[in-house]
Amino acid sequence: MIDTRRYQMMIGGLGLLLVVAFSIYLYVNGGRGSHPGVAAGQPLKHFVAPLATSDLNAPANVSPRCDPARPARRGLNVCGRTPIVLAFFAVGAKPCIRAVNSLQTIAPRFPQATFAAVGAGANRAATLKLVQQNHWTIPVGYDSTAAVAQLYGVTVCPMIEVARGRTVSRLLIGERWERTGALTTVLAHVLSEKR
Repeated sequence: MIDTRRYQMMIGGLGLLLVVAFSIYLYVNGGRGSHPGVAAGQPLKHFVAPLATSDLNAPANVSPRCDPARPARRGLNVCGRTPIVLAFFAVGAKPCIRAVNSLQTIAPRFPQATFAAVGAGANRAATLKLVQQNHWTIPVGYDSTAAVAQLYGVTVCPMIEVARGRTVSRLLIGERWERTGALTTVLAHVLSEKR
């Protein structure tokens, strides 16, 4: 019979050892681990994801021919230099959905930018259901094979990329992006900067 107290101490010790090892790793690397998204200053990655509101049932295209003058009619076409605020969300994650709700609310305040969202690893039916339940009118694409999520290195949710041809800012997980006030303040600053 295994001594429960001894077993708990071993598990606790192993957990502490992992925390110390990870802390040392971060210290040695100056806190530079693997960060999600496209780094600030880097070109925004082009893709076309089928819109949840279209009748298109296909995987996203992560190698599209980029022609801003000829946008995809049934897809979310991320191509070009116009300012874009792009959120990635998971269908079952309430904080992600609240962040997209915030984007939907504040989008009219920033007519110079395109606001859009992509359901990472989501199918059309589940994404369409969210669009209808939440009354989203911003373009919402779905990424059934998670190819776009992989292209952007999406590992957290919500993740919001703000770009003008090149990434200007990356807003990562946090309750503040679920609140319109905090998000409006950041976007007003970022979208008004001269680049």
